[in-house]
Amino acid sequence: MALDDRESLEYRYDTQLLIDGHDLDEDEINDYFREHFKGDCLLAVGDDELIKIHFHTNEPWEVLKYCRSLGEIYDIVIEDMDRQSRGLKG
Repeated sequence: MALDDRESLEYRYDTQLLIDGHDLDEDEINDYFREHFKGDCLLAVGDDELIKIHFHTNEPWEVLKYCRSLGEIYDIVIEDMDRQSRGLKG
């Protein structure tokens, strides 16, 4: 996605990670995200032991904090989509 000077991203950071835990509920996680975080492109899928998160937000640290409360988090990727749109490393 190429942005010119007149356009900007509403949510800058593409945040992705895995949650390893017990009794995880993807519906509850989806609901929590929608109620507590500003962002878009939410994907929270998996089973009761492993959930994949994908979310665009301006506050990825809040996402990490919440997800860590659910279990161990790993394969964490936070990319700056604004930088990427300008041809820079995200």
